[in-house]
Amino acid sequence: MSVYLRLFWEFFKTGLFAVGGGMATLPFLHDIGESTGWYTQADLMNMLAVSESTPGPIGINMATYVGFTVGSSHGGTAGAVLGALVATIGEVTPAIVVILIVAAMLKKFRDSRYVNNAFYGLRPASTGLIGAACVAVVLEVLTHVVSLGTSEGGIVNRYALDGSLFDWRGLALAAVLLVLTNWVKPTKKLHPIVFIVLSAVVGVAFHFAGV
Repeated sequence: MSVYLRLFWEFFKTGLFAVGGGMATLPFLHDIGESTGWYTQADLMNMLAVSESTPGPIGINMATYVGFTVGSSHGGTAGAVLGALVATIGEVTPAIVVILIVAAMLKKFRDSRYVNNAFYGLRPASTGLIGAACVAVVLEVLTHVVSLGTSEGGIVNRYALDGSLFDWRGLALAAVLLVLTNWVKPTKKLHPIVFIVLSAVVGVAFHFAGV
């Protein structure tokens, strides 16, 4: 299968089943990385940081980022642009189709008990997907626990410890941001982009300082 067709198909599935917003796409993106080898878990966390820092829905930003990265490795700049377009279109197509269907049938099914029950069942599923994504982010950013993927034929993800348990740099930065955004009056009302930029500067400083 062409890499571009594979991009469209993988993100079409993600857009179709990731109910609950952008963070709910993370388990699907983790699975895509594991099954295709396009990126590692660390790469995924970097993509998440970039997607959170840029305008627009995080799920679409992630699709564009992955498509651009994968496409660039197969066709240079032209391939990167094509990959970004294909992955983004794959991500948004299910939502467009579903919205058109819902809009056409909303009046008829607005008070349907079955529709209400279906949405009631979707809420805990969305909560579970987002919770799984949060756990993956915490493990990757604040600890040295690394994902080994699933064993052949298995369904449970395996993890291993790479050195000490906690990453003190991530913990320290998270603690400082928590204090600054909640309990320090001069900084708690600052725009989130300020903290994103400052965190990026700190990360660069850590790198050059060899910390």
